[in-house]
Amino acid sequence: MVDAWQAAVEAQIRGAQERGEFDNLPGMGKPIPGRDLPYDESWWIKSFLEREALPSDLLLPTPLQLRRRVEQVPDEVRDLPTEASVREFVGALNREIVAWLRYPSGPRVVVRPVDTEAVLRQWRVHRAARQPVVGAVSAAPRPPAGPRRRWRWPWRRRA
Repeated sequence: MVDAWQAAVEAQIRGAQERGEFDNLPGMGKPIPGRDLPYDESWWIKSFLEREALPSDLLLPTPLQLRRRVEQVPDEVRDLPTEASVREFVGALNREIVAWLRYPSGPRVVVRPVDTEAVLRQWRVHRAARQPVVGAVSAAPRPPAGPRRRWRWPWRRRA
């Protein structure tokens, strides 16, 4: 039974070769990638990450991912427009850290919540350094200010 099956497969391969279906295939004449490297059990994970352009941080355990995110907080919040958005970002990260601290898994790594006020101080310093100097000539002149309109909140009632 096995011999008949192998003979049928070999006949199909020979027929495809005669029709030229194996000619000019992509990668023809090129060496097989990784052929000379020692065997790696996780070769398929590495090739998947490389092919899909995914960061290798996804393979880290949760505490190490959180620790890396804590280290990257100053760079992440640097371009946020308002203090509220900085507080929201840091708050979301702190909620993830606290959730992990309640039910830790993975290696024992010290991960502490981020100090929101310290991040805000750094953000303010960076923002002040980026602000143009008062009195400097700007590229486009501002239009003249018209009369200011007083805005009233629609849900407030007059007394």
